[in-house]
Amino acid sequence: MPSNLLDTPIGTILIHWRDRTLTGIDLEPNERGRMEAASASSPVPEFIAGPLRDYFASPEVPFDLSLELSGTDYQRRVWSLLRGIPAGQTRTYGELALALGSAARAVGQACRANPCLIVVPCHRVVARQGLGGFAGDTSGRRLGVKRWLLRHEGIDLQGDGKG
Repeated sequence: MPSNLLDTPIGTILIHWRDRTLTGIDLEPNERGRMEAASASSPVPEFIAGPLRDYFASPEVPFDLSLELSGTDYQRRVWSLLRGIPAGQTRTYGELALALGSAARAVGQACRANPCLIVVPCHRVVARQGLGGFAGDTSGRRLGVKRWLLRHEGIDLQGDGKG
């Protein structure tokens, strides 16, 4: 499965794909991922790089990418709901849990396991009061990325609460 680095306004991310299908986005590529990307013979294909550039230029542009999301049936149900949240809007973990007949914590765990951050917009899921976490982070750089993405989409965080 090919992978390579892509520079974005939120930093360098590692993109994984197979054929014409996006399979993963890593916000913080580890050293091994960076070394593999450095030795890769092909850049991130335009069918992935283009839509990501479009999003960073104008977040209202929806993603139209073929995705391969490896996860449990429950995780795929959560990720499907996430893809239905429009740019500029948020949902709480509890709202999604109610829609799924589940628990907010389970929704959070599925968000944490999301392999295609940004494209499957788990950053649009917030706590009832406050931001919640992002990609397993509750106070560090990745949470800063969540704040940036939400502001980029025009969400007024007002003390990091639901916008």
